[in-house]
Amino acid sequence: MGTVIVVGDLVTDVLVEHDGPIRPGTDTAAAIRVSGGGQAANTAAWLAHAGQATILVAAVGDDPAGRDRVAELVAAGVGDAIQVLPGAATGSVVVLTGADERTMITDRGAGLLLDPAHVSAVIAAAAPGGHLHLSGYPLLHGGSRPAGLAALAAARERGLTVSVDAASAAPLRDAGAAAFLAWVRATDLLLCNADEADVLAGPGDAGEQARRLTAHVGNVVVKRGAGGAVWAARDGSAWREQAVRVPVKDPTGAGDAFAAGLLTAWLSGAEPGAALRSGAVLGAAAVQRVGARPR
Repeated sequence: MGTVIVVGDLVTDVLVEHDGPIRPGTDTAAAIRVSGGGQAANTAAWLAHAGQATILVAAVGDDPAGRDRVAELVAAGVGDAIQVLPGAATGSVVVLTGADERTMITDRGAGLLLDPAHVSAVIAAAAPGGHLHLSGYPLLHGGSRPAGLAALAAARERGLTVSVDAASAAPLRDAGAAAFLAWVRATDLLLCNADEADVLAGPGDAGEQARRLTAHVGNVVVKRGAGGAVWAARDGSAWREQAVRVPVKDPTGAGDAFAAGLLTAWLSGAEPGAALRSGAVLGAAAVQRVGARPR
């Protein structure tokens, strides 16, 4: 199996872990931690943790936060194809997280300035047999959309297999389901969670949603958290797997870990059911710790 090139976001996460509900207008007790984040960067870190050769293509500012974020990933074994942009600030996300859910308040910063030419050059230099995994975030924002589209075009030209993560329901809704599905048409694999599947396929059973979306892409995985995940292929084949039952400490990054486990297995030749199980195992490891990355 070749290298997985992950394209997307690298940011600073300000993780706010609160036990009870947020109390507007007054104090809410919480534990606050600062660490590396970003869907693409998290997925790349979990891929490296799983033993998969991985390169991250992203953009950070020429600032202390950017240098720290790049150093963390390099130390984790992720290949560095990260642009450092003078005059830009590294993106930041405030993550409000409890045991069941998380809410993100986002400043994408330098991520909106990712250069399409840089992305294309990295993919054009990829060895045969590689794979592109594109976080949906670049496609969902006008500033970074050209870079996301350039990644997809370069991967097609290079003959790489391609997976796309739908990223987040609210910006998906803002961009429009029809537009997003047109951008990712004919990719090999689309991953989405239950909320994102509702936006892209309309309400319904996860299996039926996945089947509908195979009109646009070759394979679709709908993640349902504790409800497991389903996989539908364009030829009508389908698989369902249960989640691994573990105590949940923090769901941040669980979907990114799931994607990494699934891709590592699938790109190694595993059939979809086994790939779903591999994703569930890594996702379960993620929710048992605070933060979005492996230790």
